[in-house]
Amino acid sequence: MQHPVSNKRSPSVIYTPESQLRYPVQLFQQMWHDLLASRELAWQLMVRNISAQYRQSFLGLFWAFIPPIVTAIGFTFANNAQIVNIGATDIPYPAYVMFSMTLWQTFTEALNGPIQAVTTSKQMLVRINFPREALVLSKLGEVFFNFGIKLILIVALFVWFRISVSWTVIIAPVALIHLIILGTCFGLLLAPMGALFTDITKGLNFITTFWLFLTPVVYPVPRQGIVAKLVQLNPVTPLLVTTRELATNGVVSNPAGFWVASFVAIAGLLLAWIIYRLAMPFVVERMSS
Repeated sequence: MQHPVSNKRSPSVIYTPESQLRYPVQLFQQMWHDLLASRELAWQLMVRNISAQYRQSFLGLFWAFIPPIVTAIGFTFANNAQIVNIGATDIPYPAYVMFSMTLWQTFTEALNGPIQAVTTSKQMLVRINFPREALVLSKLGEVFFNFGIKLILIVALFVWFRISVSWTVIIAPVALIHLIILGTCFGLLLAPMGALFTDITKGLNFITTFWLFLTPVVYPVPRQGIVAKLVQLNPVTPLLVTTRELATNGVVSNPAGFWVASFVAIAGLLLAWIIYRLAMPFVVERMSS
């Protein structure tokens, strides 16, 4: 267990073998304190990472637009050529794919963020004692920044295809935040292992590719069959679909599923945060040995 001890020269931290879970109130107090203390460092890391990301790229901000546009072109061609039978969508299909793909990208960025943050900060973790929450907060900031850029594409889509929106568009960000929370939950759970084994990152690339096709991104929500059951069991489905519906027609098709998935996301994030805090000291020790 971690005990902060201060003296006249400098603050120090003493670690004992006693589990922090035996004192949950103190654990949550320390978690909240570290979260607040990490804000300034998180901001600095976010600004540094965003600057490096776009400064070292020739296309820069256009990379935020290219994946959904390319995906939309490919699937629109396949649908028009009747290579695949997509079915009817509430909005024009190219806009449907680009909007949905943007939401999916945001989810995967939230999922990969904590893993990338810990992996790229190994030297910093070994040499400096700082709140580990700063790494996660910085990546969350990047996710929201990147979505802000993608929002330009979304607005352009709605204007180009003359898509009418409901007043519920103002509460669509709530569903989007829940989608980001779910991605961060999974990312936090995998971050400690991802820092030690590159297999986690490589395996996650395959999983998210398969996961994409079990999420109604390029097709509407199926109603019958085994695929329909798998899609409905996918926790991303109600969050992504609800975000899309609130931003377009305003009719939420599965409110119960949305609230269940939201509860799982929020409760899971808290559990993942605890696991992350308990695991990181051992991960840092393993990395420094």
